[in-house]
Amino acid sequence: MINRVVLVGRLVRDPELKKPSGTSICNFDLAVDTWQKDAEGNRTALYIRVVSFNQTAENVSKFARKGSLVGVDGRLSQRKFERKDGTKGSVIEVIADQVRFLEPKSAGGNQNEVAEPGFDQTPIEESKNLDTVDLPDDDLPWMT
Repeated sequence: MINRVVLVGRLVRDPELKKPSGTSICNFDLAVDTWQKDAEGNRTALYIRVVSFNQTAENVSKFARKGSLVGVDGRLSQRKFERKDGTKGSVIEVIADQVRFLEPKSAGGNQNEVAEPGFDQTPIEESKNLDTVDLPDDDLPWMT
């Protein structure tokens, strides 16, 4: 059986960090685009609950804010619960094994902080056109 989820989207609101019994747990909702369009021709989105634990939870709480673009690698989980009125319910959520921050912190809305260490902020050269690459024909195995 395979249970793997890979998502890229933006946080709908600031992440919520909790530490019950010493374990860090961070919940956040991710808006992920779909290929479907509404009546006006606008692309629709799915809103997916993501849960992260321990150091990943601490990092999400520290570096991500509403609007931040993140990549999530994780697995689906179903949690059952009982409501105050006694009825039972369940929710399916993504348990994040890894969360990647896909843009500098300043682009995610918090302009006063420096981007996290290791994030390459070097601008991409606009002049490079990767559609045309000059290679001699004898370097291509199918051109012989």
